[in-house]
Amino acid sequence: MARILITGSSDGLGSIVAQRLVARGHSVVLHARNPARAQDAIKACSGAETVVTGDLSSIEDTKKLANDVNKLGIFDCVIHNAGLFRSPYSETADGIPPLAAVNTLAPYILTCLITRPKRLVFVSSDMHQSGDGSLEDILWQQRGEKGYDPIKAYRASKVHAVIFAKAFARRWPEVKSNSLDPGWVPTKMGGANASGDTEAAVATYVMLAEGEEVNAQRSGIYYNPGPTEGRAQASTDDETVQERLLQICADFTGINPSI
Repeated sequence: MARILITGSSDGLGSIVAQRLVARGHSVVLHARNPARAQDAIKACSGAETVVTGDLSSIEDTKKLANDVNKLGIFDCVIHNAGLFRSPYSETADGIPPLAAVNTLAPYILTCLITRPKRLVFVSSDMHQSGDGSLEDILWQQRGEKGYDPIKAYRASKVHAVIFAKAFARRWPEVKSNSLDPGWVPTKMGGANASGDTEAAVATYVMLAEGEEVNAQRSGIYYNPGPTEGRAQASTDDETVQERLLQICADFTGINPSI
């Protein structure tokens, strides 16, 4: 039995995957943005071990969430599933758009602060293929509201997810760190017209969460639904790019990843 934390698991694929993992005999800790959403999470997945709360758009809340998770003990796998899509421009208390906070900074902070698990899973998207891998102004502080584009912001954040998976796979060889594209599936985020296969998406999550199949014992890999190995944007393999993203996040949050 594995012990698994899934961020953003009050609904959507996070909830579906949690239910599937519980049904397969694993211990799952859910995550929700606030107490109301936590009730939704437990209602949908009553077999979960517990639920933790924290607003991932806030650096302080995310740090507290990491501390709360550590109080629960060691995890076999952490799935960074939470994410925003088509999120309009506003500024969080930290002065950045919520999408940049939730999709980029939160998985970085949690990975740095949660006691190192055996497996890390970063949820990306095929949309990362057309994302900006230059790492210029990733937190939209220079471009601001006038330059903000929610689709460009989402695509870039999903490039970051792949980079994180590869960077931590290289830095922490004892941890299996991978990323996945769940496909365009009919959830609240994907919409009712989505044509992707939910079962194929879930299969990829489950494989990486359980860590038993041969592919799940690899590291630094980008997976398509199915699961099958995919080819990520070429920039994500550049170690200089990987280190630059980690440094940008470290400089902004004041949190450095351990070696």
